[in-house]
Amino acid sequence: MAKPFDRNKSLEELEGNRWPDPPEGATGLVRAVHSLRRRPVGSLDADELRRLIGQDVGLPWLLLPALEVLRDTAPNQAAGGFFDDDLLSAVLTRKPSLWQAMPESARELREILGMLTGLSPYVQPEADAFLASAPD
Repeated sequence: MAKPFDRNKSLEELEGNRWPDPPEGATGLVRAVHSLRRRPVGSLDADELRRLIGQDVGLPWLLLPALEVLRDTAPNQAAGGFFDDDLLSAVLTRKPSLWQAMPESARELREILGMLTGLSPYVQPEADAFLASAPD
């Protein structure tokens, strides 16, 4: 598992890197990512985590809370309830080199996948690709 950190801090504080305001005419996604980087990591919900992770922003700090959300909601999926496939997809599709650098998180994700049943046909190939490339 990744090292604990102060979730009351923003990505900007954790990284020590303040991004400038987005340029004039920036897309909604760019504006959202800039804004979310300034919020405390502990205040980000699953959709906000997905948005940042999908853009490869703040991965060393965001994977831990994302994996916690996925682990906490995996029993819901197995029982036929809501499970955030979008967050799972964002996490699964990060580059294999990330998982090589974060083997504890890769093991955690393997465990979470083992808890899930009947993944959507859109997510199953992503899960298979992750399982084939991630460290044991």
